[in-house]
Amino acid sequence: MSSRIDRKQVREAFADYTSAYDVTDEKIKLKIDHTYRVAELCEQIAKSQCLSEEDVDVAWLLGMLHDVGRFEQLRQYGTFVDAKSIDHAQFGADILFRDGKINDYLPRAIWSEEIKMKLLETAIRCHSAYRIPEELDERTSMFCNILRDADKIDILRVNMDVPLEAIYNVTTEELKNCEVSEGVLKSFEEEHATLRSLKKTPVDNVAGHISLVFELVFPISVRLVREQGYLDGLLQFESDCPKTREQFACMRERVNQFMAKRVR
Repeated sequence: MSSRIDRKQVREAFADYTSAYDVTDEKIKLKIDHTYRVAELCEQIAKSQCLSEEDVDVAWLLGMLHDVGRFEQLRQYGTFVDAKSIDHAQFGADILFRDGKINDYLPRAIWSEEIKMKLLETAIRCHSAYRIPEELDERTSMFCNILRDADKIDILRVNMDVPLEAIYNVTTEELKNCEVSEGVLKSFEEEHATLRSLKKTPVDNVAGHISLVFELVFPISVRLVREQGYLDGLLQFESDCPKTREQFACMRERVNQFMAKRVR
Protein backbone atom coordinates (compact mmCIF):
# COMPACT_ATOMS: atom_id res chain seq x y z
CA MET A 1 0.00 0.00 0.00
CA SER A 2 1.46 3.38 -0.99
CA SER A 3 1.43 6.41 1.25
CA ARG A 4 -1.65 8.64 1.11
CA ILE A 5 0.03 11.71 2.61
CA ASP A 6 0.44 14.32 -0.11
CA ARG A 7 3.80 15.92 0.70
CA LYS A 8 3.22 18.60 -1.91
CA GLN A 9 0.01 19.60 -0.17
CA VAL A 10 1.75 19.66 3.20
CA ARG A 11 4.58 21.86 1.90
CA GLU A 12 2.12 24.21 0.23
CA ALA A 13 0.01 24.46 3.40
CA PHE A 14 3.10 25.24 5.47
CA ALA A 15 4.27 27.86 2.96
CA ASP A 16 0.82 29.43 2.95
CA TYR A 17 0.70 29.50 6.75
CA THR A 18 4.14 31.08 7.13
CA SER A 19 3.46 33.64 4.37
CA ALA A 20 1.30 35.49 6.88
CA TYR A 21 4.47 36.35 8.78
CA ASP A 22 7.48 38.49 7.83
CA VAL A 23 9.64 35.93 6.06
CA THR A 24 12.42 38.53 5.75
CA ASP A 25 12.74 38.46 9.54
CA GLU A 26 15.76 36.31 10.35
CA LYS A 27 13.94 34.72 13.28
CA ILE A 28 11.04 33.65 11.05
CA LYS A 29 13.43 32.35 8.39
CA LEU A 30 15.32 30.46 11.08
CA LYS A 31 12.19 28.53 12.09
CA ILE A 32 11.12 27.87 8.51
CA ASP A 33 14.53 26.40 7.66
CA HIS A 34 14.56 24.48 10.95
CA THR A 35 11.18 22.94 10.10
CA TYR A 36 12.32 21.53 6.77
CA ARG A 37 15.53 20.14 8.27
CA VAL A 38 13.72 18.49 11.17
CA ALA A 39 11.27 16.88 8.73
CA GLU A 40 14.20 15.42 6.77
CA LEU A 41 15.83 14.19 9.97
CA CYS A 42 12.58 12.57 11.10
CA GLU A 43 12.50 10.73 7.79
CA GLN A 44 16.09 9.56 8.19
CA ILE A 45 15.50 8.28 11.70
CA ALA A 46 12.27 6.52 10.69
CA LYS A 47 13.99 4.80 7.78
CA SER A 48 16.80 3.66 10.07
CA GLN A 49 14.14 1.79 12.06
CA CYS A 50 12.89 0.07 8.88
CA LEU A 51 9.42 1.56 9.26
CA SER A 52 6.80 1.26 6.54
CA GLU A 53 6.45 3.92 3.87
CA GLU A 54 3.31 5.18 5.59
CA ASP A 55 5.08 5.49 8.94
CA VAL A 56 8.07 7.24 7.37
CA ASP A 57 5.61 9.78 5.99
CA VAL A 58 4.01 10.22 9.41
CA ALA A 59 7.45 10.92 10.88
CA TRP A 60 8.21 13.44 8.12
CA LEU A 61 4.82 15.09 8.67
CA LEU A 62 5.53 15.51 12.38
CA GLY A 63 8.69 17.39 11.50
CA MET A 64 6.74 19.70 9.23
CA LEU A 65 4.11 20.42 11.88
CA HIS A 66 6.08 20.47 15.12
CA ASP A 67 6.95 24.18 15.29
CA VAL A 68 3.78 25.73 13.87
CA GLY A 69 3.34 27.52 17.19
CA ARG A 70 6.66 29.33 16.92
CA PHE A 71 5.46 31.86 14.35
CA GLU A 72 2.46 33.12 16.29
CA GLN A 73 4.54 32.98 19.48
CA LEU A 74 7.00 35.46 17.97
CA ARG A 75 4.24 37.73 16.65
CA GLN A 76 2.33 37.84 19.93
CA TYR A 77 5.18 37.84 22.42
CA GLY A 78 8.26 38.94 20.47
CA THR A 79 10.36 36.03 21.73
CA PHE A 80 11.00 32.32 21.22
CA VAL A 81 11.70 31.87 24.93
CA ASP A 82 8.81 29.78 26.27
CA ALA A 83 9.48 30.81 29.86
CA LYS A 84 8.89 34.45 28.89
CA SER A 85 5.87 33.80 26.69
CA ILE A 86 3.99 30.55 26.06
CA ASP A 87 4.75 26.85 25.65
CA HIS A 88 5.24 26.79 21.87
CA ALA A 89 4.57 23.06 21.58
CA GLN A 90 1.20 23.30 23.33
CA PHE A 91 0.42 26.49 21.41
CA GLY A 92 1.16 24.82 18.07
CA ALA A 93 -0.94 21.77 18.92
CA ASP A 94 -3.84 24.06 19.81
CA ILE A 95 -3.52 25.90 16.50
CA LEU A 96 -3.53 22.62 14.58
CA PHE A 97 -6.04 20.49 16.45
CA ARG A 98 -8.23 22.90 18.39
CA ASP A 99 -8.43 25.61 15.74
CA GLY A 100 -8.54 23.12 12.85
CA LYS A 101 -5.42 24.10 10.92
CA ILE A 102 -4.60 20.40 10.49
CA ASN A 103 -7.27 20.32 7.80
CA ASP A 104 -5.06 22.51 5.60
CA TYR A 105 -2.38 19.82 5.66
CA LEU A 106 -4.39 16.62 5.43
CA PRO A 107 -7.85 15.59 4.21
CA ARG A 108 -10.02 14.63 7.18
CA ALA A 109 -10.39 11.02 5.95
CA ILE A 110 -6.63 10.52 6.14
CA TRP A 111 -5.79 12.03 9.50
CA SER A 112 -8.81 10.65 11.29
CA GLU A 113 -8.62 7.08 10.03
CA GLU A 114 -5.05 6.19 9.09
CA ILE A 115 -2.68 8.50 10.87
CA LYS A 116 -4.63 8.83 14.10
CA MET A 117 -5.06 12.44 15.11
CA LYS A 118 -4.28 11.63 18.74
CA LEU A 119 -0.81 10.32 17.85
CA LEU A 120 0.06 13.45 15.88
CA GLU A 121 -1.26 15.76 18.55
CA THR A 122 0.52 13.94 21.36
CA ALA A 123 3.87 13.97 19.57
CA ILE A 124 3.62 17.68 18.81
CA ARG A 125 2.53 18.57 22.35
CA CYS A 126 5.39 16.53 23.84
CA HIS A 127 8.22 17.46 21.49
CA SER A 128 9.81 20.06 23.77
CA ALA A 129 8.79 18.58 27.12
CA TYR A 130 11.47 17.44 29.53
CA ARG A 131 10.07 13.90 29.38
CA ILE A 132 7.28 12.22 27.41
CA PRO A 133 4.42 10.72 29.46
CA GLU A 134 5.17 7.22 30.74
CA GLU A 135 1.68 5.95 29.96
CA LEU A 136 1.99 6.35 26.18
CA ASP A 137 1.66 3.24 24.05
CA GLU A 138 4.78 1.92 22.30
CA ARG A 139 3.87 3.26 18.85
CA THR A 140 3.09 6.77 20.08
CA SER A 141 6.27 6.80 22.17
CA MET A 142 8.30 5.81 19.12
CA PHE A 143 7.00 8.72 17.06
CA CYS A 144 7.46 11.11 19.98
CA ASN A 145 11.09 10.03 20.25
CA ILE A 146 11.71 10.28 16.50
CA LEU A 147 10.50 13.88 16.51
CA ARG A 148 12.33 14.78 19.71
CA ASP A 149 15.60 13.31 18.44
CA ALA A 150 15.33 15.16 15.12
CA ASP A 151 14.55 18.43 16.88
CA LYS A 152 17.50 18.08 19.24
CA ILE A 153 19.90 17.28 16.40
CA ASP A 154 18.95 20.44 14.55
CA ILE A 155 18.93 22.60 17.67
CA LEU A 156 22.63 21.81 18.01
CA ARG A 157 23.12 22.99 14.43
CA VAL A 158 21.20 26.23 15.02
CA ASN A 159 23.36 26.98 18.04
CA MET A 160 26.42 26.87 15.80
CA ASP A 161 24.98 28.59 12.73
CA VAL A 162 23.41 31.50 14.63
CA PRO A 163 25.39 33.74 17.03
CA LEU A 164 24.76 32.61 20.59
CA GLU A 165 24.25 36.21 21.63
CA ALA A 166 21.26 36.46 19.28
CA ILE A 167 19.77 33.16 20.43
CA TYR A 168 20.06 33.92 24.14
CA ASN A 169 19.54 37.70 23.83
CA VAL A 170 22.71 38.58 25.75
CA THR A 171 25.90 40.51 25.05
CA THR A 172 29.19 38.81 24.24
CA GLU A 173 30.61 40.18 27.49
CA GLU A 174 27.76 38.67 29.52
CA LEU A 175 28.11 35.32 27.78
CA LYS A 176 31.87 35.04 28.13
CA ASN A 177 32.20 36.25 31.71
CA CYS A 178 29.89 33.95 33.64
CA GLU A 179 30.14 30.44 35.04
CA VAL A 180 28.10 27.30 34.57
CA SER A 181 25.72 26.84 37.51
CA GLU A 182 26.13 23.87 39.83
CA GLY A 183 22.74 22.42 38.96
CA VAL A 184 23.61 22.42 35.26
CA LEU A 185 26.95 20.73 35.95
CA LYS A 186 25.15 18.09 37.99
CA SER A 187 22.97 17.30 34.97
CA PHE A 188 26.15 16.58 33.04
CA GLU A 189 27.49 14.32 35.75
CA GLU A 190 24.22 12.40 35.71
CA GLU A 191 24.10 12.42 31.89
CA HIS A 192 20.66 13.88 31.30
CA ALA A 193 19.18 17.05 29.85
CA THR A 194 19.11 20.21 31.93
CA LEU A 195 15.83 21.50 33.32
CA ARG A 196 15.07 25.09 32.28
CA SER A 197 14.60 26.03 35.92
CA LEU A 198 18.25 25.20 36.65
CA LYS A 199 19.62 27.71 34.13
CA LYS A 200 20.77 30.81 35.97
CA THR A 201 23.49 32.33 33.77
CA PRO A 202 23.83 32.97 30.00
CA VAL A 203 26.40 30.22 29.57
CA ASP A 204 24.02 27.77 31.24
CA ASN A 205 22.06 27.91 27.98
CA VAL A 206 25.09 26.69 26.03
CA ALA A 207 25.68 23.86 28.47
CA GLY A 208 21.98 23.06 28.51
CA HIS A 209 21.84 22.65 24.75
CA ILE A 210 24.92 20.43 24.79
CA SER A 211 23.25 18.22 27.40
CA LEU A 212 20.49 17.38 24.88
CA VAL A 213 22.82 14.75 23.45
CA PHE A 214 22.28 12.61 26.56
CA GLU A 215 18.59 12.26 25.66
CA LEU A 216 19.00 10.96 22.10
CA VAL A 217 17.17 7.65 21.73
CA PHE A 218 18.10 6.20 18.35
CA PRO A 219 21.63 5.09 17.34
CA ILE A 220 21.43 7.02 14.05
CA SER A 221 20.71 10.21 16.00
CA VAL A 222 23.97 9.93 17.94
CA ARG A 223 25.84 9.10 14.74
CA LEU A 224 24.38 12.11 12.92
CA VAL A 225 25.36 14.43 15.77
CA ARG A 226 28.92 13.16 15.64
CA GLU A 227 29.14 13.39 11.85
CA GLN A 228 27.75 16.93 11.70
CA GLY A 229 30.29 18.27 14.17
CA TYR A 230 27.98 20.86 15.73
CA LEU A 231 28.23 19.31 19.17
CA ASP A 232 32.02 19.52 19.07
CA GLY A 233 31.71 23.16 18.06
CA LEU A 234 29.55 24.00 21.06
CA LEU A 235 31.89 22.11 23.36
CA GLN A 236 34.74 24.36 22.17
CA PHE A 237 32.98 27.43 23.56
CA GLU A 238 35.61 30.03 24.47
CA SER A 239 35.06 31.80 27.78
CA ASP A 240 37.02 34.65 29.29
CA CYS A 241 36.44 33.11 32.71
CA PRO A 242 39.13 30.60 33.85
CA LYS A 243 36.69 28.56 35.94
CA THR A 244 34.26 28.29 33.02
CA ARG A 245 37.08 27.03 30.78
CA GLU A 246 37.74 24.31 33.35
CA GLN A 247 34.04 23.49 33.49
CA PHE A 248 33.85 23.08 29.72
CA ALA A 249 36.94 20.87 29.76
CA CYS A 250 35.13 18.56 32.19
CA MET A 251 31.97 18.65 30.08
CA ARG A 252 33.94 17.76 26.94
CA GLU A 253 35.40 14.76 28.71
CA ARG A 254 31.98 13.62 29.91
CA VAL A 255 30.38 14.00 26.47
CA ASN A 256 33.28 12.26 24.73
CA GLN A 257 32.96 9.31 27.11
CA PHE A 258 29.21 9.18 26.45
CA MET A 259 29.64 9.33 22.68
CA ALA A 260 32.29 6.60 22.77
CA LYS A 261 29.79 4.31 24.48
CA ARG A 262 26.97 5.11 22.05
CA VAL A 263 28.86 5.19 18.74
CA ARG A 264 30.57 1.98 17.72
